[in-house]
Amino acid sequence: MSVLQELGAQIRAAGDELPTGLVDVALARLRAATELLNWVRQTSVDPLGVPQLGNATEHAEHAAAALRVAQEALATYLGALGLAGDAARPDSGWRAGLTEVAPPPAPRAGPPPSQRLGPWWQQRVAELTGQAPQRDTTPAATDAAELLRRVAAGVRSGDRARLGHDLHAVNASSGLALSAVTPPVLHRLAGDLLGHEPRPADLDRLRNAATGPVRSLLPGVAPAVLDTLLARVCRAPAPDPDQPHPADTAVASGVLTGVLLARLGRDPAALLPSAPEPLRPRDTDA
Repeated sequence: MSVLQELGAQIRAAGDELPTGLVDVALARLRAATELLNWVRQTSVDPLGVPQLGNATEHAEHAAAALRVAQEALATYLGALGLAGDAARPDSGWRAGLTEVAPPPAPRAGPPPSQRLGPWWQQRVAELTGQAPQRDTTPAATDAAELLRRVAAGVRSGDRARLGHDLHAVNASSGLALSAVTPPVLHRLAGDLLGHEPRPADLDRLRNAATGPVRSLLPGVAPAVLDTLLARVCRAPAPDPDQPHPADTAVASGVLTGVLLARLGRDPAALLPSAPEPLRPRDTDA
């Protein structure tokens, strides 16, 4: 190995160690928490920690931007050395939030505790999907990564009844976690579909590819919710509609993930952290 190749390998290793995926996941979770608290505080004069979350989100956004700038600088430097093929991948941690978590300890004998604030998650899922919850079904605390794969499988089959059943079968905390784990996944899948990193100019193309299937499976979702998700994927200015219901963003992001997977012809198992890294198509605009 030449000195130049060794230098390139060291730079590539430095780029791979940048925690871009983890910071993106943390940022998404902060945004999801802020959306939920904003919705809850509509009935309370107490700020409920929203200002503190806003400050944390701003710091996380600055950190994510700094990491992307660092990755771009490393890639530019490698290109100048003639080692463009060794450039660090900007989305190497796109599945960082999909790692299975250990299940909580088994509860003591007795009836399971009811959800706080009532079954509002199931009520909203029914409005979004048009599918009523099954009777005598106690929502379970399902891992968000597993729920995302189930949702993607329902999307792939085009079965709205199956999709509604899977969403009804979880409690609110598991369902809302979709908002936290999907952003880096959506960005990567959109990039694979486009053949390059999503950018604002791609917004109409993604909207045309996703709007029909999403609306078919979620007839109750507002168009602005999907527009906001796609704008975030493309790093474009998002519309400024009324604050959506927190379940709307979570459910729509899960369904959108399934739609992009189907467009790519991939199985939901591709979301497993242990799945092989999919080959990325070349830039179709090149």
